[in-house]
Amino acid sequence: MIIKGNNCKKNENMASTYSQIYIQFVFAVKGRQNLLQKPWRDEVFKYMAGIITGKGQKSIIVNGVADHVHVFVGLKPIMNISDLIRDVKNNSSKFINEQNWIQGKFSWQEGYGAFSYAHSQVENVYQYIANQEEHHRTKTFKEEYLDFLEKFEIAHDEKYLFDWLEN
Repeated sequence: MIIKGNNCKKNENMASTYSQIYIQFVFAVKGRQNLLQKPWRDEVFKYMAGIITGKGQKSIIVNGVADHVHVFVGLKPIMNISDLIRDVKNNSSKFINEQNWIQGKFSWQEGYGAFSYAHSQVENVYQYIANQEEHHRTKTFKEEYLDFLEKFEIAHDEKYLFDWLEN
C-alpha cells in the first residue's frame, strides 16, 4: 500500500512528537540459497507485513525473490530498528519451518541492510521493490546490495557482508 498525502501523525505514546521515518530493510536467505519459492513466497511476505503491523509500524511493501527480501516500513520513533527486523526474521523463519515448505531448516542470514528515505522517495522505492523479479533478471543480489552500500556511502568490508556463495 502506498502512503499518500501528509503522513505526519502524532504518536500516541509521545506527546507532541511527530515523525516521518521510512526505512528499507534488505536481508538474504542463509547461504543465499534460492529457498523462497513462488508457490508460497507471497504468503511469507504477507506474514512479514502482519508482524510489522502487529508491532504498530506501517508496512508499505514486502517483496523479494528466491534468495532475499526487501521490506519497506514507515517507522515510529518508539520502535528500535534492530528489534523490529529481529522479530520479522525470527517469526517468519518459524512460520516457514512450521509450514514444511522446504526440506531441512529455513533461516535468514545474520545481518541486514537498513536504508532511510525521504517522503518524496516513497513511490520510487515502492516501485523498485514491487519490481524485484524484473530487476533481478539483469542484476544479482550481491551487485544490488553493493550498489545500495555505495549509493548510501556506507563503509563496509565485503568479507563481512554475507556468506556469499561462489557462483
